[in-house]
Amino acid sequence: MSSSLLDRLRRSLSLRLTVWYAIVSICAYAILFALAYQSLSSSLRKEDYENIVSKLKELSRVYHKGGLNDLETHINAERDSGKPVLLFVRVADKDDSTLFLSLPDQWTDADLTALGRLSVQRSEQLLHVRLDGRDAIFEVISTPLPDEHFLQIGRDIQRRRDILARFQQVFLAAMAPAILIGIMGGYFLAARSLRPIRNLTETIRSVISTGAVDARVPTGAAADELNALGVLFNQMLETIERLVQGMKDSLDNVAHDLRTPLTRMRTVAEMAIQSDKGIADCKEALADCLEECERIITMLNIMMDVAEAEAGTLTLFKERTNVAVLIEEAVELYRCVAEDKDISITERVAADMTAALDPHRIHQVLTNLLDNAVKYTPDGGSISVDATKDSKGVTITISDTGPGIPNEEIPRIWERLYRGDKSRSHKGLGLGLSLVKSIVKAHEGAVFVTSVPGRGSSFTICLPLGE
Repeated sequence: MSSSLLDRLRRSLSLRLTVWYAIVSICAYAILFALAYQSLSSSLRKEDYENIVSKLKELSRVYHKGGLNDLETHINAERDSGKPVLLFVRVADKDDSTLFLSLPDQWTDADLTALGRLSVQRSEQLLHVRLDGRDAIFEVISTPLPDEHFLQIGRDIQRRRDILARFQQVFLAAMAPAILIGIMGGYFLAARSLRPIRNLTETIRSVISTGAVDARVPTGAAADELNALGVLFNQMLETIERLVQGMKDSLDNVAHDLRTPLTRMRTVAEMAIQSDKGIADCKEALADCLEECERIITMLNIMMDVAEAEAGTLTLFKERTNVAVLIEEAVELYRCVAEDKDISITERVAADMTAALDPHRIHQVLTNLLDNAVKYTPDGGSISVDATKDSKGVTITISDTGPGIPNEEIPRIWERLYRGDKSRSHKGLGLGLSLVKSIVKAHEGAVFVTSVPGRGSSFTICLPLGE
């Protein structure tokens, strides 16, 4: 196996997750085995103890009734009945001298010298006996008899050992394939769980290599975190794609809007150079160039204001201002133009509309909206300006009876340099509504529009009262 393949395996998250899953599985099985082994051992120990105690009580009653002779007769009768004798019984005096001894059937070759180590003074003890070539251990329980004798009964724990050994063998035999299946399942689950990460990686690699942000991460219907990550990444790509497309459109619009005044300036300058007329014509040409320069500067300044507002860096000079006065000034600015088109402007504005805002910027907002209203309202139409104030803030609504805005264009009218099909016949930069939204947003306010094609539009501004 090459070193590069080993490096890839070491870096493989699937492999590392599988290894950790295997380690956790082995530890879990080991803990389960320890608990089960301990529980089984305790249960078997309790069962043996209860059997010894039960036999101890039974033989004690026999001894109480008829003494040592009846006890011996009782034990011999049990042996003659054919039942297997698994317990050894010993009766000793207070000096640990054996008075009676009954051995289990399997003690064919036992080292009986170990019995001398039994003490009648200890109620429970372990007896180690060399039995048939093996080291046997007996659990022995003692109880006093009425004539200062002691009855001792013991049982070989080999049966318990055999059961526990068999349990250990069965458990280990079952644990090996279980661990193997667990590792395979862990690898499958790790690979399946990391599939969204691999899809995400491949999509990112595709975007980096091709520069195309139209790639998308395959997602499923699951509601887990990794699928949510893929959905969010797709949303981010959609946003980036929309922003990139917006930048392209903006650059196209800027190029188009700059080309016209620059072409005019060049034409005027060429005509002035080629003209044989006097200085008056040259001054007129320079004046035209200055006018076009002013138009370009105005467009660039508005674009910079919009960019600053969208970035949250637009500087506002707020002061306590009566919005009613700003509305009146803006309306008066366009009243003459409206009268030339036989457009009526109706004001329904409360007297006291004080709020903390930047009067210059809000004046820009009002003049932009009124300029659009007058520009697109046909002759003989009407414009209404309504303003109210409550505990939440100031609400200004400017409505007109113009051609309205198609529903499909409403989401885009706030974009920089966007001009709808109906507005291309009118003079303008396509920046007014972008500036309106940016300034209102900088004031932590909101602006929205409702429009019915053929019946007009209503622009509503909500501004907080401020401090």
